[in-house]
Amino acid sequence: MAKRIFSTVALWTIVGAALWVFRTRGALVLIALISVLTLREFYQLMRASGYAPFDKLGLLFGGLITIAPWAEARFGWHAHLLLALGTVVFAVRLLGERTAENRVESLASTLFGLVYVAVLLQYLVRIVTPLSGDTVSPTGRLLLCLWLVVVAKFCDMGALLIGLAIGRHKMSPQISPKKTWEGAVGGVILSMAAGAVFAWLARNEFPTPLSPLRAALIAAPIAVLGIVSDLIESVIKRRANRKDSGATVPGMGGVFDVSDSLILAAPVAYVLFGLP
Repeated sequence: MAKRIFSTVALWTIVGAALWVFRTRGALVLIALISVLTLREFYQLMRASGYAPFDKLGLLFGGLITIAPWAEARFGWHAHLLLALGTVVFAVRLLGERTAENRVESLASTLFGLVYVAVLLQYLVRIVTPLSGDTVSPTGRLLLCLWLVVVAKFCDMGALLIGLAIGRHKMSPQISPKKTWEGAVGGVILSMAAGAVFAWLARNEFPTPLSPLRAALIAAPIAVLGIVSDLIESVIKRRANRKDSGATVPGMGGVFDVSDSLILAAPVAYVLFGLP
């Protein structure tokens, strides 16, 4: 637990410093790095499951897909073509580089990684990227992204602590034996409170409709999706017979173990924020 607390504090310090000093550029670099490292660990789990994804080229396409909204806003590139192009490239490679026993699994695991990790985390880039004629300031966009991270991570923390304190009823014992319904409810409530407080503190930068009450209501489905994301990662790790996705973050596991709660939450938050 001490390592987990230290790692959490260190991560928040790094994220906060990067956003404070480098602003939007710092956020874009962090998101791209997290996406690529998450995808790398995803592909490692796929290999441990007996599949053979095209991991190196997959990481390249994953990084490009993640930052595509920024490139589209800055240079007018047609970013939506990247996933289609990647599919074509992997389909062509498949015919000459994999055996008949694993061709389907190779293509499926490679493309699923791109969609599940890169495409979904791409919405964090959509949230922080300023647009021409924007009604939200660049600082406001950064704070919206940070709000999302706070809500997701407070749910993680609340579910862990409350689950340890009063958790009795297992949520999904076959997937994640330590998760309880009491911890999940506590995590959602803590997320709602954190979202409301954050919205009040950032009220001068947030979009006008995002009042503390609305922020609390939006935080609830985001927190629930964070829990679902964590369960999905547990399914993937169980298939690979791994406890953690890696050992990058002491006391917490791999980057995937840290970013998992953001994956399903990012696109939903983007829609609920009402951003262009």
